[in-house]
Amino acid sequence: MKRIIHVAIMATTGVILFSLACTKKNETELVQSVTPVVCITDSMSYSKDIVPILESNCYGCHGNGNTGGSGGINLDGYANLKVRVDNGELVGCVTHAPHFVPMPFDQPKMPDCEVSKVVAWVNQGAKNN
Repeated sequence: MKRIIHVAIMATTGVILFSLACTKKNETELVQSVTPVVCITDSMSYSKDIVPILESNCYGCHGNGNTGGSGGINLDGYANLKVRVDNGELVGCVTHAPHFVPMPFDQPKMPDCEVSKVVAWVNQGAKNN
């Protein structure tokens, strides 16, 4: 009799744990965690690829009219950004390279794909396109 009760308890516990573990949310998270993220970095465009990254990560502190507390660095507009490209600061800061102030300041590093796009754009000649 003890054996039957023990088996019944184990079976019930197994069913409960199985039903709690197998949810749609867990399945979605699992699929997302094994699905590789594709980051396309060929033929980067200043206006289509770089400006949106700057808008979401940089212009809050380094945009026109928003340079207080940011060392007066303005990244809004191609000419302003190109200065930071030419002296290596843009890539150094967004990649968190040694001897550069990691940007965005006091925030987590930008997503790898965004960093890769900035680096690729610079390596492709930092064209105003």
